Amino acid sequence: MFEEQEIISIGKRELVDRIRGLSSQDYRLVQIGCTKLETFQIDYSFDKDYKFLNIRVNVPIEDAQLPSISGICGSAFVYENEIHDFFGIKVDGISIDYGGNFYRTAVQAPFNIEEPSTDEE
Repeated sequence: MFEEQEIISIGKRELVDRIRGLSSQDYRLVQIGCTKLETFQIDYSFDKDYKFLNIRVNVPIEDAQLPSISGICGSAFVYENEIHDFFGIKVDGISIDYGGNFYRTAVQAPFNIEEPSTDEE
């Protein structure tokens, strides 16, 4: 049996206020995940009383940028630095910003590399 999880999609301009509201209701940040689809999909997962609530933000791939929530949820700086280093998304206002050096990778933003064309001519 699986627990149903609520996913609320919002715009990035709503993010900080929404997270501030969750924090004031004693929700706890569990994780921030990112994946590259047609846009970057960033999922912020929270827990309260053993129930998950997920906030989803979609960000265009070109000039991708997000506000930091690390001023509200201190541990978010880890996830936000990872998102910057692995996907190349600029996160404004990270409380502890490693400036692209949180991870050492051979390729900058390795999860945001253009896929090679598979067209055969």
